[in-house]
Amino acid sequence: MFPAEYETDSVFEVETNLDDMNPEILGNVCELLRQRGALDVWTTAIQMKKQRQGTLLSLLCTPELLPTLTDLVFRETSAFGLRVSEKTRLKLRRDFQEVSTVYGSISVKRGFRGETLLKAVPEYESCKVRAHSHGVPLQTVYLAAQAEALKKMSSQLPAPAPASSPQDTAANSSSKA
Repeated sequence: MFPAEYETDSVFEVETNLDDMNPEILGNVCELLRQRGALDVWTTAIQMKKQRQGTLLSLLCTPELLPTLTDLVFRETSAFGLRVSEKTRLKLRRDFQEVSTVYGSISVKRGFRGETLLKAVPEYESCKVRAHSHGVPLQTVYLAAQAEALKKMSSQLPAPAPASSPQDTAANSSSKA
């Protein structure tokens, strides 16, 4: 079904609409879900029946954690029902590499399709620590790490094929006529 060079797994998406919860309590619920192993947790502002503003609480989790996390949502929120659906997740193979910057060593997450390196992204926490210790904006450290990651990444990419000039294209077109 999916190309072999991608990794796949099964996860569950759990969601519920909430219109009668204190946002501070909902923030705590999101934190608890992350602490208990949810792969991701997010909220979305929604409009519900009778024009009430509400919040869509969504989370992704492994099959093993589904009972624990759904129980947590029922216990900690005003939800009376949850929508649960199984999803197939398509992923790049990942590893981590350190890059050297003027701010120190930064961890970079790399994504591969098969053996082909597709992306290299600085890790937020690693950049944040360096930014705070050097008293510079987080974005400054992030961009420095990204530049180093791209340098390393470009050295691992195959050389591009020579581009043909507009004159070559015109000459090839007229010789075929």
